[in-house]
Amino acid sequence: MFGGNTLSYFGLVVKYAGSTFVLYYLLLFAYRLLLHPLRSYPGPLLAKITDGYGGLHALLRNLPLTTYNDHLKHGCVIRAGPNRLVFNTTTALQKIYNNERTTKSHVYLKTVQASGIESIFNCTDRDRHRSKRKMIGKVVSDRSIRLFEPTIKDQIQIFLQLLLASSQEPNPRPVNMSERCKRLGLDVIGLLAFGFPLNTQTDEEYRFIIKAVTFGNLRANSFMQLPALKNRFLDPILHVLTRKKRLAYLKALELMISTRLAVDKDANIDFYSFIAEHIETGGPESIRLAELWSEAIFFFPAGGDTTATAITALFFYLSRNPESYRKLVKEVRNAFADASEIKGGPQLSGCRYLRACIDESLRISPPVGGTLWYELAEGELEKGGPLVVDGHVIPPGTSLGVNIYSLHHNEDYFPDAFTFRPERWMTADQAALHRMNSAFNAFSTGPRGCAGKSMAYLEAGMVIAKTLWYFDFETAPGPAGAVGAGRQGKGMGREREGEFQLYDGFTSSHDGPNLVFHTRGDYWKDLE
Repeated sequence: MFGGNTLSYFGLVVKYAGSTFVLYYLLLFAYRLLLHPLRSYPGPLLAKITDGYGGLHALLRNLPLTTYNDHLKHGCVIRAGPNRLVFNTTTALQKIYNNERTTKSHVYLKTVQASGIESIFNCTDRDRHRSKRKMIGKVVSDRSIRLFEPTIKDQIQIFLQLLLASSQEPNPRPVNMSERCKRLGLDVIGLLAFGFPLNTQTDEEYRFIIKAVTFGNLRANSFMQLPALKNRFLDPILHVLTRKKRLAYLKALELMISTRLAVDKDANIDFYSFIAEHIETGGPESIRLAELWSEAIFFFPAGGDTTATAITALFFYLSRNPESYRKLVKEVRNAFADASEIKGGPQLSGCRYLRACIDESLRISPPVGGTLWYELAEGELEKGGPLVVDGHVIPPGTSLGVNIYSLHHNEDYFPDAFTFRPERWMTADQAALHRMNSAFNAFSTGPRGCAGKSMAYLEAGMVIAKTLWYFDFETAPGPAGAVGAGRQGKGMGREREGEFQLYDGFTSSHDGPNLVFHTRGDYWKDLE
């Protein structure tokens, strides 16, 4: 069909194109290793030449563990990509995140939805983010939290009633706390966002949202670690792999928003009622093109998923540390006369050991354990010169950050970093306490730190305190009891039996612990 000369010509084209491709990348990699401004920084060889290093470990969901091990090998500052530096010191934490000269890295723009409208999560413009933060602040103010508390309380009541049902069987069956806490978190955020009853604790219809959010976050995280994934060839592949769950989730979210828009803004006490006058909502035909849509996609994992992980992890650590369990049980049961007193206020906040347990769990197993990438804001180089972090002059165009998991396990700040020891947060040594507080970054820090911190502490405190008021619990017997724990042979960083295993996808996915619950006296009758 083709003449010999034509085939020979095509062969030459392919040969020269292939040679050019190989030569281009050899020169690029050589430049990144030998001439690049970050060439002198230590780090894995693969990370120095390609963002594929971070992208691979993001897809494997072990990037925080990998970064921690890279710090152990290479020191306090490592080159984690051709144009990326990661630190694990408190001085770097403040210099990067509590600095008016820095802003979120351009890689966050890879997570912007098809509408092109940025959310508070991926907004890189400082003034626009400040405006969004002020708007979100109305939702998580002390006043709004007090108004939301009855909703949280009602959902916790359902959570407890389900634990009661499992405990009253002739042979109490183990309860997978990841499943229960994720459902609780989703039901709470569905009501707080749009007054929409997802009812995943008692009904299966919307439970798929949990996995859909996990896949969506994993996809977004992969784009931030390896921006080349989001191009015309690779993005469609990832889209197909997650398409079914993603489309179902977006359809459900659209239903929630449209249902809420159909009634007066004051019909419910929720996220929408506080921001309706400050945000573009879109009409029936343009919901997905409005600002509200972008914020809602972020609000679900940020508001429900992370708190659920924090609560689940604490159940794990309490079940594995009997002395801490006994101390907390004693504190909770002595602090309240009955379960109705377990609510936001001085009695709950006065449970110092409870707060110490929550903080220690957040330290060892931060729900967001990765690196939040920042960079010098546009125009700041000309105004104030280059950014200097821990004595390092940061070249323009560099994305940098502090890895939360690595910082939380830095022995300089937290001796015996993998030991669950809530007492460390109650030390009388003020210098040690200051050192730990400066390194505790579960909610990030600075102007872009988590706005929902107070609400997360309230929900976690109420869940744990009420559970311990009504029940005793223990790890399930046999192999079921090992779910959620590390073990030898699971891979780098996953061999520690006492550490709750999180799988990073910006937020975290997890399984277990499987616990068996027993009622405490006749207190359970309150739940009937």
